[in-house]
Amino acid sequence: MLAACGGTDPPEATPTPSPTTSPSSPAPTSPAPSTSPTDTPTRTPAPDPAPGTVPPAWLGTRVLPLQENGFGVVRPTPPELRVRRFTLPDTLGPLPGRGFASRVVSPTPQRVVRRSTWRPGCPVGPADLAWVRLTFRGFDGERHTGELLVAARVAEDLVGVFRRLWEARFPMEELRITRRDELDAPPTGDGNTTGALACRPVRGSSVTSQHALGLAVDVNPFQNPYRRGDDVLPELASAYLDRDRVRPGVITPDGPVVAAFAAIGWEWGGDWRTLEDYQHFSENGR
Repeated sequence: MLAACGGTDPPEATPTPSPTTSPSSPAPTSPAPSTSPTDTPTRTPAPDPAPGTVPPAWLGTRVLPLQENGFGVVRPTPPELRVRRFTLPDTLGPLPGRGFASRVVSPTPQRVVRRSTWRPGCPVGPADLAWVRLTFRGFDGERHTGELLVAARVAEDLVGVFRRLWEARFPMEELRITRRDELDAPPTGDGNTTGALACRPVRGSSVTSQHALGLAVDVNPFQNPYRRGDDVLPELASAYLDRDRVRPGVITPDGPVVAAFAAIGWEWGGDWRTLEDYQHFSENGR
């Protein structure tokens, strides 16, 4: 998975004096109008939020039991997550402007590296990573700011991808750098962070992941889950395995996300044969 803008408070308005009655003024002769309960203005209650727009209080807190392969036990998608379109607080201050904006910093500042999954032994060094800040559309349709940690040589290409997603009004829940403690945390099966660098092997393997190189991006993982056999990741996202039911945030073969990544030569895990990884895009197609 933003700071609010400050400003100068306007000067307080001087209250308009109410009419007064001097001792020489005659007292009013007409009786004051009575106030009945019907004269009291009624306040219209705010409408209930649309289903799927407010995260449940338990999101990210219910730890799943583990399978032998280390993944969590797959469970049915809770009703609150079946049409998921949450708007989460941004973790960065907004970039200037009103439209699409980006900032690329390379090499990545050490303070950013320290809060990522990078550690000594990762197959890419900090000097070869870029910190990319981007604007994106939330599920509320508004402008939000997020960040990625990627291989420096693909940073500008990925800025182009996210510019196209902005123009297509494709929504994302949150766009941020994954922390080490999140990578090592027990599974809750309900995460939905769009991200890039994750210093780990391929799921269920000892092979180096393209994420560990900063050469892969996962987009809206909950709406676009991974499936291999009976395993589903995130583990509560089975409702989104029905790819014919297109809901907000879902990636489709002929949609803007696949097209944007294809424009820079990246391939989609949704086209794989031995498994489906609908969230995953990578430079080498793995």
